[in-house]
Amino acid sequence: MEERAFVALLVISSLIVLAENTDHKNAIEIYSLHVESTVTSRFAHTVITSRLVNKVNESQEAVFEVELPKTAFITNFSMSIDGETYPGTIKEKASAQEQYDIAVSHGQSAGLVKTTGRKLEQFHVSVNVASDSKVTFELIYEELLKRQLGRYELLFKVRPKQLVKHFQIDVHIFEPQGINFLETDSTFMTNELTEALTKVQNETKAHILFKPTIVQQKKSPELEETLLDGDFIIRYDVKRSVSAGDIQIVNGYFVHYFAPNEMPTFPKNVIFVVDQSGSMSGRKIEQTRDALLKILEDLRPEDHFSLITFNSLVTEWKNTLLQATGQNVESAKRYVKTVMARGGTDINNALLTAANTLDKANYAEILQAHSISMIILLTDGQPTVGVQDVEIIQQNIQKAIKGKYVLYCLGFGFDVSYKFLEKMALDNGGIARRIYEDSDSDLQLQSFYQEVATPILKDIEIQYPENSILELTQNSFKLFFDGSEIVVAGRIDNELDVLPVEIQAQSHTSNLIFKEEANVREKEKVFQHQKYIFGNFIERLWAYLTIQQLLEKSISAQEEQQKNMQVARALELSMKYSFVTPLTSMVVTKPDDQQKLQLANKPAESDNEKSRFTGFSGNKLSKSHITKALSFRRPHDESMYYIQRVPKTGQRAILLDMTEQSPDIFRTVQTTPQLLTNEYPHFLFQLPRQNDVICLNIDGQPQAYINLISDRAKGISVTGKLGRNRNHFVLFEITNLDPHVQLHVSKEGTVLSYGGHTTKLPWKKSASSTIQGLKIAVEKERSLTMSASDNITIKIAFVKSPNRFLGLYFMDTDHFSDKASGLLGQFYFDTHLESNPGASQGEDERVLSVHGQKHRVTRKYKKDYRLESATGTISCWSLYITP
Repeated sequence: MEERAFVALLVISSLIVLAENTDHKNAIEIYSLHVESTVTSRFAHTVITSRLVNKVNESQEAVFEVELPKTAFITNFSMSIDGETYPGTIKEKASAQEQYDIAVSHGQSAGLVKTTGRKLEQFHVSVNVASDSKVTFELIYEELLKRQLGRYELLFKVRPKQLVKHFQIDVHIFEPQGINFLETDSTFMTNELTEALTKVQNETKAHILFKPTIVQQKKSPELEETLLDGDFIIRYDVKRSVSAGDIQIVNGYFVHYFAPNEMPTFPKNVIFVVDQSGSMSGRKIEQTRDALLKILEDLRPEDHFSLITFNSLVTEWKNTLLQATGQNVESAKRYVKTVMARGGTDINNALLTAANTLDKANYAEILQAHSISMIILLTDGQPTVGVQDVEIIQQNIQKAIKGKYVLYCLGFGFDVSYKFLEKMALDNGGIARRIYEDSDSDLQLQSFYQEVATPILKDIEIQYPENSILELTQNSFKLFFDGSEIVVAGRIDNELDVLPVEIQAQSHTSNLIFKEEANVREKEKVFQHQKYIFGNFIERLWAYLTIQQLLEKSISAQEEQQKNMQVARALELSMKYSFVTPLTSMVVTKPDDQQKLQLANKPAESDNEKSRFTGFSGNKLSKSHITKALSFRRPHDESMYYIQRVPKTGQRAILLDMTEQSPDIFRTVQTTPQLLTNEYPHFLFQLPRQNDVICLNIDGQPQAYINLISDRAKGISVTGKLGRNRNHFVLFEITNLDPHVQLHVSKEGTVLSYGGHTTKLPWKKSASSTIQGLKIAVEKERSLTMSASDNITIKIAFVKSPNRFLGLYFMDTDHFSDKASGLLGQFYFDTHLESNPGASQGEDERVLSVHGQKHRVTRKYKKDYRLESATGTISCWSLYITP
């Protein structure tokens, strides 16, 4: 049980109720807790809804605390108190952080949500609940289940901490390939609770319902204590065969699952490179020895292996690789038992030695033909001996490996630099994994080895019609391991009737070619009339995969420009599909005070590491110089800077660089008018399927109404009104045809018209309304958003500085049709940037082609109202146009 690799985790810590008066035990009663999870073709959509009531005559604080899988993206959160809803809003991370920091600086209550566990991260929101009031929390997140060791797994960690009148876990699974096996397990199940569990399964569907009554939840009839404290697990797999896999299509997007079985396993050539420096002493080295002893026993007779240990010196068990015979394995186990921890950490020399050992073995023809060679590094610290610059180490190892071998990096504990290991692994075709210091660290090491122990295919290339598939996710893979799965997704051209696929791969015994053809119309029928399937799930699955892969590529990108483009695209998709990713955050406004904020981030694994920032450098500049600092982030840069004018020094600005490389160094810079510009453009928009941002200013008549966009195919039109001084827009009229809704958005607030009725939505408070799937949400004194599935999301920023005005932008422009018209509509198709040969020397100029019409644009820095920030700037191509 402990050795299993969890594929997907869903952990509900439910509600922890905090009350100052201990006499009020369970003063806030959870009368309903529902978890509804829909798994459709491995893509899980989970809704956690908790309803509670304050039963005492004074206000109480309730904390909604849910642990989520690290691989999941939060997509929505809201809390409703006495009928009024307070939504969470997903923002670009820098903007959200700034809003949070401002609240803290003003002495307002704010809680930072950034807790991460081994396989989990925590979402935490607290709220003050008045006497006799009811509150409902709803959290939604999505995740693509990853197949490991031949199964998918959902783990529900159930901890309501009190008896719940209406408790249920309701899981629907739909797998068109067919369900091969399905099982449930639990750490707290009793005979009484077993009666509350029902499981129904047919060829392609399964329904698991766990719905215990109050009596069934009790530890005993006399005690008001719950049995629900532990794990509830669902495991399953789907039917599959040795073929080109399964293709599924919905609404113009496809997903392709490929997981052949019954294939011969490649022989492995594996070198274990083990840190035995002083920091590994004690329990770490004991557990490492225990894990290696077990892993050595799991080597196959046809495998070759060796061991390298390192501290200040590098020690080879043998100067070559040996076959994993019984005698050689026993010899290696005796060596492992002698390994002791002492000395420094020479990572560079240890890995170069491993690569050289594999090179020599290849040259001497010791290794089998068509075998797989890999290096597995385990370390718990920073390089302290030999080459210590992590970038140079990464370059050295990449040059030594040259794509011939795969490098896996295991970081033990939190003193290690995970970013360093992750980039080095990705650069060399592998992955990084953190090993947590715990009682089962040896089992974590064994579990990782099991995942990579059975390679059955290599050099996998999956080909689709080049001109008919758009926005394809990764389709080339170095290795495939038995029990895992390859997933590829993309968008299909509307004219395609048949989707052919060809897979070329190499097995241990031969070169393989798999072919398949999918009838687009027939495949789309599979998902029709499935009542519990959300309609655009494959499109969301595609976005989920694309974001993850873009973030991985940005880590190993060689050029800064390439990295910035990948991060920008990942951010765009995160905002478009409302995913809380490492680039976005969710700002939750607490209803007891509209300025009390909580910030939900998507932590990266490296966020777990112990901070090495110990304070300010006294020999550079005193801490007093940093008072009243103004913070901002550079585009696509995780570094944080602080700017302040220091009159006594005569310097124009001071930057505190909090990057990992120089955490306490102050640098003097010359600020430029471009960087600190105060100018907002009329409009900011990104060209569809491009990374370029346009800043558009309109030379229009004051107080004139302008047709900004009209798209009848999508049933949307927007007009705007310029203010008296023409600097900004002060009014927008939005019309949505289905359902027929009109919004009149001004500096005073919004008037919503529907069905002959009007509703006023002032900027002074947050509110939301949903009309036939169309959602309108107002975030207090921040923004208004109108969104619907499979349509354009319109957002209007309410900017208060320097003068109040409104900023309009769209978050998913690829939903516009080619019939869109209007001043802005013309830019959303047949528009692209071209070089400008006639540009003046030193000028950054381009030509913007709009339906063949040429406009000269120049690179400028403008203030970005989309960030809803007084300091956010953006580099964009500036354009002036007359309506």
